[in-house]
Amino acid sequence: MRRREVLAGLGSAGVVAGAGAVAAFGVPSFNDDSDGSSGLVGRQHDPYEIETADAPGSEAGTVTVPAPDRPTFIDFFATWCDPCIKQMDALATTHERVGDEVLFLSVTSEPVGETISEAELAEWWDENDGNWTIGLDPTSELTSRYWGSPYPSAVAIDASGTVRWHDSGIKTADELVAGIERALEGGAE
Repeated sequence: MRRREVLAGLGSAGVVAGAGAVAAFGVPSFNDDSDGSSGLVGRQHDPYEIETADAPGSEAGTVTVPAPDRPTFIDFFATWCDPCIKQMDALATTHERVGDEVLFLSVTSEPVGETISEAELAEWWDENDGNWTIGLDPTSELTSRYWGSPYPSAVAIDASGTVRWHDSGIKTADELVAGIERALEGGAE
């Protein structure tokens, strides 16, 4: 009887640890989307308007995704996500390199105003050297359209609204720029 209890306890601990890993890092992906092979690349979605936050490089208002007149780059993040913090330097470098060529934004689905205040979000953004538009997606509608999980995830959409690149995990600036370049080139087709 004691052996069963120990095995049940170990099994429960494994389930809890696995669930914690999925919560922190998302479901493991066995499909490397960097070659454009996933079902997301090539898809189009209707334009969707989201609110934007007042923070460094971002003004309160709204933005339409994808942008109707140019390519769009979206970084999906959360303030509680350690890999997202590590991703910020590469995002800043990417923004400096190609941010003027696309609608460049980071989107959080955190319920701003409930679990985090807008002031706390702006402070986090400033502390992590963010200096571009922050989109708010409290219903996760935009996040689910572009599979913004696990965090961080990124997507590049061409001027016609077609997804040209998607990937998740920490990326270098060169990897992010290469994804955005697919969207820039895709608009010329």
